[in-house]
Amino acid sequence: MEKLKIVFMGTPEFAVAILDSIIKNDYEVVGVITAADKPAGRGQKLKFSAVKEYAVTNDLKLLQPTNLKDETFLEELRALKANLHIVVAFRMLPKVVWDMPALGTFNLHASLLPNYRGAAPINWAIINGETKTGVTTFFIDDKIDTGAIILSDETAIDPKESAGELHDRLQELGCETVNKTLQLIAKSEAEPTIQEETADTKTAYKLNKENCKIDWTRPAIDCFNLIRGLSPYPAAWCYLVDQGEPLSIKIYEAEIAQEEHSFTTGQLFCTKKEMKVAVTGGYLLIKSLQLPGKKRMKITELLNGVTFSENAKLQ
Repeated sequence: MEKLKIVFMGTPEFAVAILDSIIKNDYEVVGVITAADKPAGRGQKLKFSAVKEYAVTNDLKLLQPTNLKDETFLEELRALKANLHIVVAFRMLPKVVWDMPALGTFNLHASLLPNYRGAAPINWAIINGETKTGVTTFFIDDKIDTGAIILSDETAIDPKESAGELHDRLQELGCETVNKTLQLIAKSEAEPTIQEETADTKTAYKLNKENCKIDWTRPAIDCFNLIRGLSPYPAAWCYLVDQGEPLSIKIYEAEIAQEEHSFTTGQLFCTKKEMKVAVTGGYLLIKSLQLPGKKRMKITELLNGVTFSENAKLQ
């Protein structure tokens, strides 16, 4: 069995659990690469990535290059003498980096490739109403998420599951899949298979303001899936119109009530305990939302202090 010397590359919380699992399974991590510190918040203080915080706490060798082709960085990377690179939620690597270690560079992606290549696979699987997803390890090549697959592990998506809940489950599944992948590589038993593309292969597009906006003319299930697929982050949004300037609000939780009606889509109905909006084929019951400048709140909490007119609508 080959002794693995690993360089780990990642940035967000999702990657931290994988890194922690690798270390707890007694693999040698000779270096960690993460994003450069960025100013954040009102005070614009430098914010560390979740992976950096973990690396500092655990006294791991840390590199934070701004340019992955910079020769000084490449010399530091070579000096670590790693024979394997692992990438989890980092950024696209130049060939000089992913081709460096003798055993290659593999990535963990939170989808069943080739479906949902791209930036937001967890969100889009839910937004599109998928009933299953999973995680995939694959050897990196010169394109995004197209390399030869080492392992895939599948899980069902609950019909009411949010992106945050699925994220946490895929994080756990990812730990298992990465460690199984490491065992195969250490034993020289990995047998990667080329990804097969089909005409209906789905993409995990980068999330932006436009594709996070709720279109209330869509069927109830589409609005519901968008809301849970973007909860808790970045959150689905729309405008609340009621006797004044439209307010941009975020909606985090909803339920479907299927019922025939003749109301205009987007029309809002409120009691002291309930807020619902007319959609095609029924209503969506809004369970939690956030008004501009306010914290996220349960709908009962909001309706205790706010009254909406009969003409209020979401658009």
